[in-house]
Amino acid sequence: MKRAALSSAPPPPPRSIATWLLLAGLVALVVASFATLPLQWKAFFTVEAIDSAAEFLRGFAPPETSPAFLWKCALALLETLAMSAVGTLLAAIFGLLLALPASGRMGALLRGPTRIVLNVLRSVPELVWAAVLLVAAGLGPLPGTLALAAHTTGVLGRLFADALENVEPLPEASLRANGAPALGAFFYATLPQALPQMLSYTLYRWENNIRAAAVLGVVGAGGLGQMLKYHLSLFQMQSAATVVIAMLLLVAFVDAASFLLRRALTR
Repeated sequence: MKRAALSSAPPPPPRSIATWLLLAGLVALVVASFATLPLQWKAFFTVEAIDSAAEFLRGFAPPETSPAFLWKCALALLETLAMSAVGTLLAAIFGLLLALPASGRMGALLRGPTRIVLNVLRSVPELVWAAVLLVAAGLGPLPGTLALAAHTTGVLGRLFADALENVEPLPEASLRANGAPALGAFFYATLPQALPQMLSYTLYRWENNIRAAAVLGVVGAGGLGQMLKYHLSLFQMQSAATVVIAMLLLVAFVDAASFLLRRALTR
């Protein structure tokens, strides 16, 4: 029976010439990338490089553990966590607002311009947004939070728009055919279908924004990153090691919390 079923299965579709040309182009691009980059692999394994790296790492031990410094790290950790949470929340709100016209739900004329706005928002890195906003708002967590929100709005807006475009249109069409208003049909038929995927995207971006918030502190946007830059610039390696450990603990905590939330949403 199994052999008969296998023999009766249709053959796989033949590969088109365009597919093979695309694969060949990708392989050629990878080969050309390695060929044009001056990658000096041997420099990483010389005795001088290993000794220099070992000496640099020895400067981080032991980490600073004084109560006053640990309390300072805890406050900076909470500031980094707050920056990522508020920035992601603002991005989810504005991303959903921009996803409606970007998905074509508000007319074909608005779809193209809105997607251009989303492309601009996510094409500019968080560090560039932070540098621009630091000039306007000064040092502190505010420009870092707004930088995260600006970049993440472009990312989530595009993902939300694609999720709205891919939902099954029949439930909303049925409600509209029975006299339901457009807004009510959207909230009762379309949004519930896309909401789990949107929440998953938002949680994933929150994980990324934790790391980005730590990096933004290097340019003066507050949090653990600002502490890390300060102590590294003064060659206070033991204090910098404590800040790095705080970053690792924060990332591990957020990864675990995001995993549990996504698992609860998929049940």
